[in-house]
Amino acid sequence: MPIVERPTGGASLLGGSIVLPANACGHALPPRHVSPWVGEPGTAGTVAVVGAGKMGLPLAAQFAGHGWTAIAYDISEAVVGAINEGRSHLVEEPGVAELVAASHAAGRLRATTDGVAAAREADVVVLIVPVKLDAAHQPDYSHMDAAVDAIAGGLHEDSLVVFETTLPVGDTRGRYAARLEAATGLRADVDLFIAFSPERLYSGAVLRNLATYPKLVGGLGPASTERAALFYDSVLDAEIVAMSSAEAAEFSKLADTTYRDVNIALANEFAAYADRVGVDIREVIAAANSQPYSHIHQPGIGVGGHCIPVYPHFLLSRAPELTLVARSREVNDGQIRIAVDAVREALGGLDGAPVLVLGLTYRHGVNELAYSRALPLVDALAAAGARVSAFDPLLSDEEVRSLGAEPWMWGTPSDARAIVTQTGDRRWPMLDAAWFPDLAILVDGRNTLADLALPSGVRYRGIGVSRSNQIPSVPHLAS
Repeated sequence: MPIVERPTGGASLLGGSIVLPANACGHALPPRHVSPWVGEPGTAGTVAVVGAGKMGLPLAAQFAGHGWTAIAYDISEAVVGAINEGRSHLVEEPGVAELVAASHAAGRLRATTDGVAAAREADVVVLIVPVKLDAAHQPDYSHMDAAVDAIAGGLHEDSLVVFETTLPVGDTRGRYAARLEAATGLRADVDLFIAFSPERLYSGAVLRNLATYPKLVGGLGPASTERAALFYDSVLDAEIVAMSSAEAAEFSKLADTTYRDVNIALANEFAAYADRVGVDIREVIAAANSQPYSHIHQPGIGVGGHCIPVYPHFLLSRAPELTLVARSREVNDGQIRIAVDAVREALGGLDGAPVLVLGLTYRHGVNELAYSRALPLVDALAAAGARVSAFDPLLSDEEVRSLGAEPWMWGTPSDARAIVTQTGDRRWPMLDAAWFPDLAILVDGRNTLADLALPSGVRYRGIGVSRSNQIPSVPHLAS
């Protein structure tokens, strides 16, 4: 596809989930393999992917599938060993295992624990290792700093280094370009090309996303931007957007994820008001989103995952004056308190009260705990004196215990007086109230159980959703 300066299209914002069609591959495969690779159309070189985790391995496989020789560098010997046997360690990512096996069999994909050797052989080095938050909600660079240092000794004249890990604005240039120049003696955008290109991937749909979403690329200068855009144009089937700078590309990813956090916080505040006036927030949002300029997200018990609860803090670390961003983080993290208070009120206290939490991973169907709101939920209930049990179909009993809860076996009798759902797992609508003879309240943290059959004495509490159609009187301003 052509390389452009602005995305040429987008989806209609009519509300709900947006699924864009994947682009068909338009490359003439196989490309001509060259060394060194300098961006000539129809050619491929060697790429090292630093970090062979849940996003890095699919990237390496994608690149290899488009004719590049891909070297996955990782510090885990088990991960490296699996790749070198043609196996993917990602069991839940559609299509990746097959692409890894095919690329390895074709001799285009291998792995190593030697970062210097991988960078020395590569024309392109793509870094995708975690930058998380420390205890003070500041960026934790320990993994990325170590990764940069691990490959710096192998970089050479004309190497292209691309950061795909989300970074605070200015870090590609101010933190890492300077670090690489000092380590190599090369000049950025002259002898060493450096760019930022944010991953825009969703667990469970990574390969589809790579063929769908425009790929944003911003370099330290025109030469770096051009070299990075040409690389991605050779390995992806999506539109490539060459942005004006690395900073613009960095900011674009933070703007994307922070928009969603702010939008969800707004939905959560709308839900609180819906509770007060006795309307169903789902009906309100669906009606509002029928106007194409409205795209209100869904409220819930909080926001988890690697991205949305983290990247607003990257913005705030450099721009604390963004008070709306800070307030949105407070609102979304505060949803846990709403659930705990609802249970406390219904049971007349939490000391010794048996409470069952359903769903511990940050999202249903994804076996990851990254910033899952179940973790502070379990902690808050336990700190208030509750006896917390939990169930998640993706976690073992040992894993549940390690999170501070006693495991509950699906379908067995329980003395739980309260149930709180933290994910929207498709299994929850099959709950049978007969399993819980003492149940007093169900807190539906994802608004997926409003139609569940419950005994008349059991209270249902959604997030802006109740089972009462009674509309309380709403004060009006005098005319």
